[in-house]
Amino acid sequence: MIILQLTGGLGNQMFQYAFGRSTALRLGVGLRIDITNHTLQIHNGVELGRVFGIPVQIATTADVRSVLGWQYSRFTRGLLRRAGAGALICKSYIAEQGFGFKPEFLQVSDNVFLSGYWQSEKYFHNVADTIRSDFRFCLLPSEPNVALAAAINMPGVDSVSLHIRRGDYVHNAAVNAIHGSCSLAYYQDAMALVAGRVKNPHFYVFSDDVNWVAGNLPMPYPHTLVDHNRGSSSYEDMRLMSTCRHHVIANSSFSWWGAWLNDKAGKIVVAPKRWFSNADVVDVLPEGWIRL
Repeated sequence: MIILQLTGGLGNQMFQYAFGRSTALRLGVGLRIDITNHTLQIHNGVELGRVFGIPVQIATTADVRSVLGWQYSRFTRGLLRRAGAGALICKSYIAEQGFGFKPEFLQVSDNVFLSGYWQSEKYFHNVADTIRSDFRFCLLPSEPNVALAAAINMPGVDSVSLHIRRGDYVHNAAVNAIHGSCSLAYYQDAMALVAGRVKNPHFYVFSDDVNWVAGNLPMPYPHTLVDHNRGSSSYEDMRLMSTCRHHVIANSSFSWWGAWLNDKAGKIVVAPKRWFSNADVVDVLPEGWIRL
């Protein structure tokens, strides 16, 4: 049995699930999800089942205790993580230390508790087709999103998703210290790069602060501001992003997945080379994506 700790919003949950699913498939065992982390409620809760119809099996207290033993206490696990005490951590508790791909995590054994973000395609590239199949949106889109998807896929138009993440990245000092936010220069350069490679670009702009975008980012190309998917329907933006032909993403797991779920041949994906404000982590971007 693999127990996966779920943390954060939809994009983070998808990275975590992808690694847990890959590990469970390799070992031929079941996957259960620990949903006790408080950050889930800051966003929209557990979204894997609601958005993708994934039959999530929730780990019980008994499940977690049976795997972790003396490490069961979240207080104990927190102390071990903060101390970076990898040598003290029992093999059943697999805690990601920092960001970046660590190949040794691909060799974890059965009966483990996985705690981390696992933000790299390298953790699941060998089962990428399975992950794409798992991440099929199961809910019917609303009428406005049906119409927008039709426009995005209109023949002769090179649709480009452009994601601008603000919210807590800008207004929460602790979050900003970790992630920072992409500059206007990044988006201007990214748009120019894509426009120089395609014939008829049309940018579909997704943001949690569309009014700020409209007032601050010059858009010298045909574009559409998408601002109607909010709250529990915000996943619809990811679905729309994935239908675009090309992508300009933020340093955000949400638009990372919007680009990755697009399986069109020849897609262009432009991503910020600085994913975190205090660290340059190259493993988060798949091969072939353009770092700008």
